[in-house]
Amino acid sequence: MRLFGTNGIRGKIGEEFTPDFLVRIGMAIGSYLPRGSKIIIGMDTRISGEMVKNAVISGLLSTGVNVIDIGIAPTPAIQLYTKKHGDFGIAITASHNPPEFNGLKCIWRDGTELPREEEEKIESIFFSSNFRIVSWKEVGKYMSQCGANEEYIEAILSHVDVEKIKKRRFTVALDCANGASCFTTPYLLEKLGCRVLSINCQPDGTFPGHESEPRPENLQDLLFLVKESGADLGVAHDGDADRAIFIDEKGRYLYGDKTLALVDKEIAKRKGGKFVTPVSTSMVFEKVVKKYGGEVIYTKVGAPIVARKMIEENAIFGGEENGGLIFPEHQYCRDGAMALAKILEIMAKNGKKLSQLIDELPNYYQMKLSIQCDNDKKDKVLERLKQELKDENIKTLDGVKIIGEDWWVLIRPSGTEPIYRIYAEARNEEKVKKIAEKYRKILERIVKGV
Repeated sequence: MRLFGTNGIRGKIGEEFTPDFLVRIGMAIGSYLPRGSKIIIGMDTRISGEMVKNAVISGLLSTGVNVIDIGIAPTPAIQLYTKKHGDFGIAITASHNPPEFNGLKCIWRDGTELPREEEEKIESIFFSSNFRIVSWKEVGKYMSQCGANEEYIEAILSHVDVEKIKKRRFTVALDCANGASCFTTPYLLEKLGCRVLSINCQPDGTFPGHESEPRPENLQDLLFLVKESGADLGVAHDGDADRAIFIDEKGRYLYGDKTLALVDKEIAKRKGGKFVTPVSTSMVFEKVVKKYGGEVIYTKVGAPIVARKMIEENAIFGGEENGGLIFPEHQYCRDGAMALAKILEIMAKNGKKLSQLIDELPNYYQMKLSIQCDNDKKDKVLERLKQELKDENIKTLDGVKIIGEDWWVLIRPSGTEPIYRIYAEARNEEKVKKIAEKYRKILERIVKGV
């Protein structure tokens, strides 16, 4: 049995996430760590955050580990603080999931998300109930700590040309999705000399502005604000702010592939090297890297997998198509605010509008769909998919990727939700719609038959 999905442990409050379950999770994590370890814990803005956090803390303290609570902070801020000040970290967040969900992301002492082999050790303790319960004299210590968000902002500023950005006096339309970035991104932009037009920048765990996933349909207010205000760009975060999605000054929604390719182009132009990305990423990423003499290494989907491969290969840049960019000089994790600062720097250094920079990239069209599929059916569905598509040009590193002459389709089970995801890409819009629909029908038929 597994507790951890692609990005930590997630569940609905009152269903999977009960106080008893959460205390036991805290006990399992605490028992896995040496007694006296220093655990950094922070959370996003979800209403259930305090309940989840305090239940987990209770379990942790009962095993003799110490807890430093840094309050509401973006996940990358919690990761940075863990790397600098802790032995282990926990981010209480369900990222882009609806408000009735919450979750835990476990953070290794180097600030990366926990490797799978370490997750398995925690799972073993949890399912066996082999907890370390200490005496009353050895119960761990709890303290709250301020300043993590400010330290995070300063770290980002140290990796970009602040003065060059300030000279441009950018106007930025910002949508924080009522999440953790409310406490960081507006202040980062202020320090970069930007004029900020904000929406949904008040913390609210019910996500009243829109769902916390920065999809096009959720960002219509931001698109309108950019076009009406004449802003230089718009940016939206997900709930825990480890991702950033951009709107150019024309009001065009830019899929994460576009900004991923833009940043990788700027880095590849300066220096060759290795670039890491999942199999779900656009072909434009590889075309840009190879044009400047770089090498692309593909992985399964999942930021922790990309980050570990980057460390292993000493890669100079990496990221995912969902707006999660990883800058190794900063830290080995997705970081939405760092991505924003880097995009502003690229615009400042090139003296071009965001639309111009994007339009210089090779153009591909993408579609992303999802099909409901119960978690207990996913493995059977995948095996039937492989069997049905075995005569096509497929790769099975992660799910099934069908590769055509100028198109591809990836079908894979989500690691965080009871769905299958379909990613499709082609050189023209009509073709991408046709191939996405073809494989959607195949997947739906197989799911119904399992």
